[in-house]
Amino acid sequence: MIKWFAAIVGYYFFRFPGAILGFLVGSFIDNLSRKGGGAQTMFDDMTRQSVSPADFELNLLSLCSLVIKADGQVSQREMDYVRQYFLSTYGKDKANAIFRTFNEVVKKREISARRICSFLNQRTRYEVRLQLLHFLFGIAQADGAVSNAEIGKIKEIAGYLRVGARDFESIMAMFVKSADNAYKILEIEKTASDEEVKKAYRNMAKKYHPDRVNTQNEAIKQGAEEKFKEVQKAYEEIQAERGIG
Repeated sequence: MIKWFAAIVGYYFFRFPGAILGFLVGSFIDNLSRKGGGAQTMFDDMTRQSVSPADFELNLLSLCSLVIKADGQVSQREMDYVRQYFLSTYGKDKANAIFRTFNEVVKKREISARRICSFLNQRTRYEVRLQLLHFLFGIAQADGAVSNAEIGKIKEIAGYLRVGARDFESIMAMFVKSADNAYKILEIEKTASDEEVKKAYRNMAKKYHPDRVNTQNEAIKQGAEEKFKEVQKAYEEIQAERGIG
């Protein structure tokens, strides 16, 4: 099926975030094929009618563009990151068609992150939306650094996607390094006691353990495994720092 092919291609080029995004888009296309219908577009100027799978892809591309333009300058590396993903997932002809439509229809109008996220909220589970944030942070980091403006835009998108503040901070800590990164990943303060650290680790290990995610969805499971490793790494760093046995 399309979703598994897209997930495999996405993983090959962008590891786990790419696999999740590929699976997400592929699943939507598969569903449209089975139902013979479409979803309502999120853009103000489009009418209420059946739409093609490309409209869903345009929503994803629109979120990418919001992050790319967040700091007031368009980074070629970030654009290449997104374009390479679409090229590897859909092939040259289809990817070019998507970007052409994006340039003609979307870029000339104001993009509503709120409406796009409302569209995604109705069609995705929470775990998938977490992976989408990973992908957006990956775009922001493509030019070597994540700016404050990009963080602000992704945080805004996270709010529309109904992602909790703690989860957002935990994901951001995997891309934006700081002295207390390990604590942020575990979603605790640096002043937490050793027992609180252990408890936080147990809770996060349960939360991101692959068995806690839909195991029938291999792409999502792989993404959870990646975050699970980050949680383990954060805990081991705090263990070494504090001498916790």
